[in-house]
Amino acid sequence: MTANPPQTPLDSPNQLDRASQKGDRKSVVAAGVLFGLGFSGFFDGVVLHQILQWHHMLTSAGYADTTVAGLKLNTLADGLFHVVTYAFTLSGLVVLWRALERGNLAWSSKVFGGALLIGAGTFDVVEGIIDHHILGIHHVKSGPNELAWDLGFLALGATLAILGWLLLRAGQQQPTYK
Repeated sequence: MTANPPQTPLDSPNQLDRASQKGDRKSVVAAGVLFGLGFSGFFDGVVLHQILQWHHMLTSAGYADTTVAGLKLNTLADGLFHVVTYAFTLSGLVVLWRALERGNLAWSSKVFGGALLIGAGTFDVVEGIIDHHILGIHHVKSGPNELAWDLGFLALGATLAILGWLLLRAGQQQPTYK
């Protein structure tokens, strides 16, 4: 009778499957965060810049949108902003696509949705701190209550990120689907 060699943690099919799913979950999380970053940026650019016209990228940096030259520069800056949000979204698509091509994606709607909210919230917080407070290049809505609008934007971003984290954690406790 020969002795069986000791099993490594990945010798068991269940352990191998769980390890595979954990790696695939990383792709789901990464794609969700990237999509969230992109979608939140698109929402900001389309809704706040174009539809409501509350601000453009440089309206508080001395480039008013009330002059043709100022509007041209702000439109260019808005377009470059959209290029960045497009790059986030495209990167999320590439991550998800590659994970799907590997054929062992461990999908969870809660994990993906949570990651999407984390990305959206992170975008709002980072963009809000940098553009509204540190650089001061624009505010959510300029005027007498601009600080309240800016703080509300940060609170929205933090809330989205916290809700996303809670949803992601709940999703990590559920079985995955391949």
